[in-house]
Order: sequence, then structure tokens, then C-alpha cells
Amino acid sequence: MKKVLPVLILMACALHLQASYILLPMDPEGQKDHLKAYGITYWVLNNEVEAWWLLNYRGGSFAFPYSRVFEKECLTRGVSYEVLADGQFNAILDEIADPEVNMEAMKLEKAPKIAVYTPDQNARGEKIQPWDDAVTMVLTYAEIPYETVYDTEVIGDELVKYDWLHLHHEDFTGQYGRFYRNYHNQPWYRENQRKMEELAATLGFAKVSQLKLSVVKKIKEYVVGGGFMFAMCSATDTYDIALAAEGVDICAEMYDGDPVDPNAQEKLDYSKTFAFEDFQLERNPLEYEYSNIDHFRGRDAMVKSDQDYFTLFDFSAKWDPVPTMLTQNHTRTVKGFMGQTTAFRNPVIKSNVLILGETKPAREARYIHSEYGQGFFTFYGGHDPEDYRHYVQDPETDLSLHPNSPGYRLILNNILFPAAKKKKRKT
Repeated sequence: MKKVLPVLILMACALHLQASYILLPMDPEGQKDHLKAYGITYWVLNNEVEAWWLLNYRGGSFAFPYSRVFEKECLTRGVSYEVLADGQFNAILDEIADPEVNMEAMKLEKAPKIAVYTPDQNARGEKIQPWDDAVTMVLTYAEIPYETVYDTEVIGDELVKYDWLHLHHEDFTGQYGRFYRNYHNQPWYRENQRKMEELAATLGFAKVSQLKLSVVKKIKEYVVGGGFMFAMCSATDTYDIALAAEGVDICAEMYDGDPVDPNAQEKLDYSKTFAFEDFQLERNPLEYEYSNIDHFRGRDAMVKSDQDYFTLFDFSAKWDPVPTMLTQNHTRTVKGFMGQTTAFRNPVIKSNVLILGETKPAREARYIHSEYGQGFFTFYGGHDPEDYRHYVQDPETDLSLHPNSPGYRLILNNILFPAAKKKKRKT
């Protein structure tokens, strides 16, 4: 049946020449469920039918050939759509092609195969770690399929199976999220530490930090080879810290059984990192921070919670299609949200890294992106775009209450990004 469905859809498309395209408008007025619109577009691609991403046209709308099957799916999932004849759609393409307008039509060719790097317990639904993940929540809500991988699969070179990789809220430095001061007596903390030490030993590593270093290096190889990597919250800065600290012990005794290298700071190698340089490690092992990459000291005085918004940059759709895709939205101003890693201090961001969204009063970046080798990475600060301060053991956000979330749209932009033909930024 799976092979028959694309054939039936193509036949249906050919039979409806007067109603040739379905448009999913993505402007504020035209779409009642922005998040599920991404799921519809992914589903179309997964059925071997190409689609269009109309950058900057009505909030970054999607379009694909008409079929009754597609129309029924839009109705079933509650996604707003418009049926267009050939002439109407061609008129839109002509409007977009005008060199005087900041729009572009990108062809989406194939549904990317998605992997989420997450502990085995989470993959099995056991959820030993008492926090959720915005990416897996929005993938589930949008009905976009994904598979899970963890250290065993990464070390076993299985990332080559996937086009897009998300890093769940991991601590790649081997310090267990630096939750020791508040949670080291909690059963979930002790069980997580036990399982991680057991996993490291099983895979041939003396310490969890050594296992995680091997993992980040494998992921780095994946990106260099052409993979797309996306990370949020603490998976962003700890990834780069682990790379910079290769061969250096930065873990205190309560994390790995022996003291920190007293010269650890001086031994960091920033040339190995993706996004950050010249950062300073947090030397207090009980502090709920890893380094000064995250903007935390003094931030509350600069940005009040009711005024915490970040602004998406405008890019040239025709000359810079990649950042334009990643910033598609129905608003340029997005409500901020906190996390263990909330935002990235501008002074420690490498000059080749593109800032996609920033909080200007705080002089911080919230959303950054860059090429790396043949691939790409995107780092997004914060934990949950619809929960300003999300604490350990807080309930998951119900995305049916936030179907038009601009913060969650940024995640989904990254998921569809690999479906487009890769283009390097023009200089």
C-alpha cells in the first residue's frame, strides 16, 4: 500500500487540471494551524511528490500539486488551505520572480529522514530524566515521523542513515547537567548517573566525559560530511565546550571521580568548535552553568520577562535563501523563553557564524546558524518556546493550545530545510 499511494496521488493530480495546486498560506490571517502545515508538507514529500516553499510570500507559504487525497488530509488535520488553478499559481510564481521583491520559490524535493539523539529511556517512553524536549513535542504534534538514536548508535556510525539530527537536551561535557547541588539525592539523578557510567563502560570508555567526547566528534564528522544538525538549550554550548576540551579534564570529582585539571582553561582549543570561541569555563562545579557562553549574569536587569522578545533578521530571499528559510515566520518578533542555556553572548560567537535572531537590549543572540564542512548546524537558545521558565518536572506544553507559535515555527523551519536543494551563501 505504501508504494501504491504515490501512484494514486500522481494520477489524482493529473485528473484535476483546473484545480492544479494546493496553497498552505502561512500568514497570520490565513492559517489556523501553522505547526501542522509543516506536517502536511512533510507528508506530501514523504509520498514522493515535490512541493514549493514560497519564501516571504504570505509568511512563507507552501504549495504542492492538487489531489483529493491531499485536500482530505488538510481537512483531517485542521490545516487551512486554498485551491489554485494553474494560472493563479503561475501568477504567484511570476510575482515572486520579480527582482524587485524580496521573495523566492524553493523546490522541496524529498522528505528528510530525521533522527533525535535522546537517551534510550526516553525512546522507550520511560522518561527517567524529568524534562521534556521542544523538538520531539512539535514533531509529534505536527505528525512528522522521526527515529531515535543515542550513544551506541552514534559510536556505531549509524548517523549516515539520516539527513537531519536533533540533539536532545544533553550535557556533552559529562557533568550530568550540573544538577548536582539541587538534585544529586534525587532517584532520577542517581539512576541516570548509574546508567550513563554503565553505558560508557560497555562501549569501552573509562569515563562518561570520554564517551561524550567521542560522540560529539562522531557528530562533527556527520556534519562535515553533509549532515544537518540542530540543537537547543544546553546541547548547544556543551557541544562546543566538549570539543574545545578534548584531552582536558574539566569535570569535578563529584562527576568523574577525580579533580579538574587546574590548567583546563588555558588548554582549551577553540579551533575545534562549531560556533563559540574565547569563552571562560565556570570553575564552580556547583554552579548551574558551564561557561560564559550563556548570557545569565545580569540578564534579568537588562531584560524583564514581560519585555523579553527577540527579533528575526531579514535576509535577501534570492541571494541568501538558507537563512531566509530558517527565519520564515508570520512575525519578526518572537517571545523569548528561558533555558539552562538561554542565549549566546555576542563576544564569544565566531565571526563566520550567522546570527538569525537577537535580543538587542541584551546584546545576545538567540538563534544562530552556519555551514560546517559540507553540512550545516543551527543552535537555538532556550528550552520551550511557549513556557517562559520551564522547570525540572514541569508538565509538557500542550501544543494544541499554541498552533500558531512563532517560536516553534523556527524549529520546523530547520526540519524542512534539508528538503531543499542545498545552496551556499553568496558572498
